[in-house]
Amino acid sequence: MPNAAASFATEMAMAHVPVLAQELLDLLDVRPDSRVVDCTFGGGGHAAVVAAELGSEGGLVACDQDPIASGYYRDLKRRLPKGSRFCPGNFADVLGELLEEGFKATHIYMDLGVSSMQIDTPERGFSYSYDAPLDMRMDPTLPTTAADIVNTWSERDLARLFGRYGEERYSGRIAHALVVRRATTSYKRTAELVDTVKQAIPTPARFGAGNPARRVFQALRIEVNDELDSLQRALPPAFDLLEPGAVLAVISFHSLEDRIVKEFFAGKARGCTCPPDFPVCACGGRETGE
Repeated sequence: MPNAAASFATEMAMAHVPVLAQELLDLLDVRPDSRVVDCTFGGGGHAAVVAAELGSEGGLVACDQDPIASGYYRDLKRRLPKGSRFCPGNFADVLGELLEEGFKATHIYMDLGVSSMQIDTPERGFSYSYDAPLDMRMDPTLPTTAADIVNTWSERDLARLFGRYGEERYSGRIAHALVVRRATTSYKRTAELVDTVKQAIPTPARFGAGNPARRVFQALRIEVNDELDSLQRALPPAFDLLEPGAVLAVISFHSLEDRIVKEFFAGKARGCTCPPDFPVCACGGRETGE
């Protein structure tokens, strides 16, 4: 590996530290001629490590729906093979476009959830640690913000959202408190939401591990960015883009993502999905992954 490339990879990774960078690199086993798709480029931490392994005959396709990511790609571009490119947009859409153009990949990886560059930018509203506009959009052109949901959804729908996507134990109490408060004052700031959550839950729960609003923030972020549906839409084209023997790696953050990924991989490994009492396969499925 060229010293200059290794040095730059270290510099980029230190600026945007990927927690599982080495584990991902070991799994992918990138070669100089690899064709890699980074579905969640973010600040370029994983891509910098991967880029250090690529030669002139290889290439990296980076995609991200957050426009800020394109700036980080420009920083890395001078160290990438000429065949590399940045594709703005939701990774499910980008993967579909790559499939349509006949692209084939040797490695595809996804690092799901919110990125450090988004958390570390308070005005984006992703963090419950800062007072900021209640936004949470990864793509600023998306039509709905977290404030829109908090201010307009019914108490029942809010409770269901916090319970399903946040796995929040006190989802009903929190939803009720939100609806009561917004009757007189609409929500505009993250601190307002955090304060309501703290007041809604039992006193002992306010002093547990982590911020008591973290699950509510997770649920809102997932809904605003349609994260789980995007993941479900992204996995089939990602798998179809792989050439024989290629690798698809997914780093998940919570059980909701993990369940979707595991079910998809299990289905590909299992092949036929017909009931066990069927004498012959009627679904046309076959084992395509391991």
